Amino acid sequence: MRLARSLSAARGRRLVLAAMPAVAPLAARWGLLANRDFRRLWLVGFVVFTVRWLETIVIGVFVYRATGSAFDVALMTLLRLLPMALFGAPIGAVAERLERRRALVAVISALLTTDLCLAALASGGRLAVWHLALASFLNGIAWAADNPVRRVMIGEAVGPDRVGAAMSIDVGANNASRMLGPTVGGLLFACGGIAGVFTLSVLCYAMALAAALGVHHRNAVPPAPRGAVLARVFEGFLLVRGDPRLIGTLVVTVIYNVFGWSFTSLIPVIGQDSLHLGAGGIGVLAGMDGIGAFCGALALALYARPAQYARLYIGGVFLYLVMLVGFALAPNVPLAGAALLTTGVSNAAFSVMQATLVYLAAPPAMRSRMYGVLAVCIGSGLIGFFGIGVLADAIGAPAATATTGLLGIVAMIASRPWWRALTAAA
Repeated sequence: MRLARSLSAARGRRLVLAAMPAVAPLAARWGLLANRDFRRLWLVGFVVFTVRWLETIVIGVFVYRATGSAFDVALMTLLRLLPMALFGAPIGAVAERLERRRALVAVISALLTTDLCLAALASGGRLAVWHLALASFLNGIAWAADNPVRRVMIGEAVGPDRVGAAMSIDVGANNASRMLGPTVGGLLFACGGIAGVFTLSVLCYAMALAAALGVHHRNAVPPAPRGAVLARVFEGFLLVRGDPRLIGTLVVTVIYNVFGWSFTSLIPVIGQDSLHLGAGGIGVLAGMDGIGAFCGALALALYARPAQYARLYIGGVFLYLVMLVGFALAPNVPLAGAALLTTGVSNAAFSVMQATLVYLAAPPAMRSRMYGVLAVCIGSGLIGFFGIGVLADAIGAPAATATTGLLGIVAMIASRPWWRALTAAA
């Protein structure tokens, strides 16, 4: 009965979306910035995203210099994704039984503690690759909790009529961090070493914790009663099975994460070996992706309309995969930077619409569970990071990157029945 009510609520949500005005005034879209809780939740995301991208580039450079293995570099990101695949759905089910503000504070506190340990090890000259591997896995658990905790809070704080604009601004923060984090991380690593990087991370997480403690929002839907976590996870997957829009969204998510996103782990390798850049130059190059993504998210926040969401989602993934191949084959730094700039724009379309489509399709009482299922699909990226790492060691990073991009394009074409249903339902 509970699942039937949830499916009925999902159908009701579709009717509400169909009745939404095609054009929302820009003032109404940006008026949500006056919402104090939204601003603080946005700040938490911006800080956490910045540290994540800062550490991804710095850890990649550190590990590649220590081991000389492209696979080991990819392994660091793989370990960040592993908790999503293993625990994403259970975390989403558990999040429905928690007061989300308390959960958010706990997540930020865990991140702060982990990086405090890394900063202490690095300052004492005892930091080893296995420390970074363990920290990547632990931080991945916190990453898996972001969608079912913080992003559900954002949707509840602003309301369903402005969730698309809110997600655009939040993803814009993520994308701005992809511009800021790698650049700052690369330059700081070049000047002060990895100890300075993790010290900055600790200070950033302290700022995020203060913002989380200042959030006043509480669950719009009362926490779910206690029950079997696995049963709730199963209900979430059944809901996906009954909704073509959710199926299409999640299939495209898996393709993007398996064949597309994994190339980011090889940017330090390609930057060093093929483009002959140092740590600072690699950081600036990686930041080009963030510049494009920030501009793309800003444009989406201003101009995207509900009727366009699905097409932006699909088109963004196709363009991303094409530009991935372009980056791999770029003969010089300017062309490589231009390709990364374009991957950023297309990634913004994918990221904003992914979060928005799942939120709008899910019944309010099951949104955390749906984001948990989404986390599992994002966690499928560990297959991509493993595969591209093995390929890079065998045939070189550029060839491995181009190969995965081409395979992703083939996978998107083959999956047309699912994403065609998604666009038809828009």
